[in-house]
Amino acid sequence: MIVDASRILDEFPAPSYRGNQQQALDDIRDAFEAGNDVVLVRAPTGSGKSLLARAIAGCARRGDGAAPSEATSAYYTTPQVSQLDDVAGDDLLEDLSIIRGKSNYNCILPDETDTSVDQAPCARERGYDCSVKHRCPYFSDRAIASNRRIAAMTLAYFMQTAGSDVFRKRDVCVIDEAHGLAEWAEMYATTHLGPRTVPMWEDLRVPDLDGPDQAVDYADALIDTCTKRKDDLLQKGDLEPAEAAERDRLQELISELKWFVEDYRDPQSSTMWLVDQNDREGGSEQGEGGPVTIKPMDPERYLQHTVWDRANKFALLSATILSKDAFCRQVGLDPDDVALVDVGHTFPVEHRPLYDVAQGKMTYEHRDQTIPKVARTIVRIMRKHDDEKGLIHCHSYDIQSRLKERLGDFGVAQRVRTHDREDRDAALEAWKDSDRPDVFLSVKMEEALDLEGDLARWQVICKAPYPNTGDSRVAHRLEDGQWGWYYRTALRTVIQACGRVVRAPEDHGATYLADSSLLDLFDRASHDVPDWFDEQIVRMSEPDLPAFDPDGALGEVGSAPNRRRSAAGGSSERSEPTGNSGSTPSSGSSSTSASRSGRSSNSSQKSPITDVWETDD
Repeated sequence: MIVDASRILDEFPAPSYRGNQQQALDDIRDAFEAGNDVVLVRAPTGSGKSLLARAIAGCARRGDGAAPSEATSAYYTTPQVSQLDDVAGDDLLEDLSIIRGKSNYNCILPDETDTSVDQAPCARERGYDCSVKHRCPYFSDRAIASNRRIAAMTLAYFMQTAGSDVFRKRDVCVIDEAHGLAEWAEMYATTHLGPRTVPMWEDLRVPDLDGPDQAVDYADALIDTCTKRKDDLLQKGDLEPAEAAERDRLQELISELKWFVEDYRDPQSSTMWLVDQNDREGGSEQGEGGPVTIKPMDPERYLQHTVWDRANKFALLSATILSKDAFCRQVGLDPDDVALVDVGHTFPVEHRPLYDVAQGKMTYEHRDQTIPKVARTIVRIMRKHDDEKGLIHCHSYDIQSRLKERLGDFGVAQRVRTHDREDRDAALEAWKDSDRPDVFLSVKMEEALDLEGDLARWQVICKAPYPNTGDSRVAHRLEDGQWGWYYRTALRTVIQACGRVVRAPEDHGATYLADSSLLDLFDRASHDVPDWFDEQIVRMSEPDLPAFDPDGALGEVGSAPNRRRSAAGGSSERSEPTGNSGSTPSSGSSSTSASRSGRSSNSSQKSPITDVWETDD
């Protein structure tokens, strides 16, 4: 355990400290020495959370001198694959032994090099004796990670290995980007029953399920069906890759269903289960239902098994654990056993400005009126940053599609890039690698994206990222009056998004807020706003943007014919709106007092659902 100040400082992997790192390590040490089992480290962008995490993990009990029954060593885990990739590429963290799931490794046998390890001959053929297992990339990484002081893995893999003989309980577990731990646990503990997840779905008769009582009875029957099908596959001995994948999926499904059945019937469990069911496609007989989703809310028991039983002490790091008590309630921790360490922000506030360019609400019912105004505003911002890359946080593919179409109509498509669900990573990397000042219309990239320096100098947040009220868990919480959770969740995403374009003290980047509901959000969630982010809100102003000019927005990207087309396309549009009032404000004029006090007064006089209800994906 962490008991010695000199040790935690010695374990810090960098040659020198930056910003508030030394103070943070001292505070973390003091928090553990005070008897806390869990320490929340609230560290904003640029704090070097990975280096802090390495220092904490390095203080775990070592094998020499420990009793056989005592846990030793440490885990480092994060929900974000990209965060694990960053760790793998950091020379200062080279002693973190990284292990990934089998599907991330290819077999090295001849004629199998395009086969992932989870479908390799050792996974397909009964009694297969692999002659090169000692060189298999997966089993080699697993063996190394299981025996090194710090094993690093994604949160998904960490949870999947609960109860494993290979990755047993350790002394310390560090969870990076831990703010969404409850949501990740809910996602991992959710069971989807449908044609994509149940191999013999078309052969099943699924009844109409009226709530969890009927769902648990059906799950019992489905466990028997899946077990029989899995046993049939096991009796075959040698399997084709697709059959091996089916066997593994059946085993996962059996485990998921058993967890639901056991937890639901356990009178000691506090987990609430929700059951959603869609209509069966193509029609069905009366009484026959379609795909089913079984969701837990605040799955404390699931987290106990997959996380809290895995180590003696925990450090949870994030920039956006906004409320200690609320976070503890969600993940099943006792706040009295948890300490909060705040790390101050070291980025100059003038390097991370917020600009109010709100054009109206982006809720679904207002979107037709607001999107054309937002698109015109984006063109003006593109002109202001005509030689700099920009990122547009679209929130949903619907908004992305509409903005892409409108920007194309304005004639600036040459400078605009998008992605879809399948090519998001490849499209993102292509945009980052390009030397052109292109604008990237992104969806769900508010977290784990590092755009330091010229990778992006500006961004637009198009919509207040409230959770989707079409989700039964969200609807249930709102029916229960959990509006504080709702606002915190959206605020957390906004703060995460604002950190994408400013990654170091000397870095700088502007964030433009285009949805008026974002300004209301700052008022509604004002009690949970960190001091360093409140500095940005207080300084927020309406920018002095150039006039709407698609030709100028193209900068050096467009050719002369394209510029002529863009000018012609722009001439038929309505007169341009600017800021909130339709007139160009003076440079740097402050809208803060009006937006924070005036909107707060208005919002207190009406139901909060008026501004934030959202059913779009």
